[in-house]
Amino acid sequence: MDEVELGDHVCWLMDEAARFPADARAYVADGALYGDKIVVVGSGGATSGLPPLAVPSTSVMLDFPHPTNPDSVLDAVRREARTAAREGYRSVRVLAEGIPATGSDGAEDWLSRELKLDEFASESGAIVVCAFHPSQWQATTLEHVVCVHPHEMGRRAERPAFRMFSTGADSWSVDGVIDSECASAFNAAVRAAIQRPPVMKLRFDTLEMIDAAGMHALVDAARHLPGRSIVVEGASETVRLCWELAGYATDEVPVVMAA
Repeated sequence: MDEVELGDHVCWLMDEAARFPADARAYVADGALYGDKIVVVGSGGATSGLPPLAVPSTSVMLDFPHPTNPDSVLDAVRREARTAAREGYRSVRVLAEGIPATGSDGAEDWLSRELKLDEFASESGAIVVCAFHPSQWQATTLEHVVCVHPHEMGRRAERPAFRMFSTGADSWSVDGVIDSECASAFNAAVRAAIQRPPVMKLRFDTLEMIDAAGMHALVDAARHLPGRSIVVEGASETVRLCWELAGYATDEVPVVMAA
């Protein structure tokens, strides 16, 4: 927690014995030290039982019952960020607990929420830490969620095969490796990101490798919603050649692999 910086969006995989947010006292204390306003986001009553000394009295508690539109969470956080700026705070320091709805972990909604929070952190300079109890989540969903955080920490916080993170409005950078093992996670992330803009940009400058399964996942995600398209920038010559050889460089495919 001590190493988080302005603009960071962190996935915190909590130990089963951890208490939220009692185990984040250093994170909260640093917020007071640097002049950040603390915003705690819970769901389904998660914030109602917080110990009174866990967070400063100036903190804001946002309690969202399920089901919750991801835009509602983002709108509330943005509102608090604007208020914090008027009140003279350096930034907002968000601590958000991820609790799946009963009977379903709502993978698509959670991916959408995390991508929106990442975009918010990137553009505003806010710090956003999202806490997840691994035992509460399906392994596949948790794998997907970790991939849309630029940073990870805590229990089993191994670097995901790829990461997709915001580089501006409707623009995302992808690094790492996209192969058959993580193609479904990549597909889910792109599908969540493409819901809003008619044209979305993906940056492949730091992508190490994408195989046939990854390319198929990209095309499938682009075709998920009509009227949407994806422009890929920064792809290597090898990736562009493989794209052409796979038959994807046609007008029927709503993905443009730019030079």
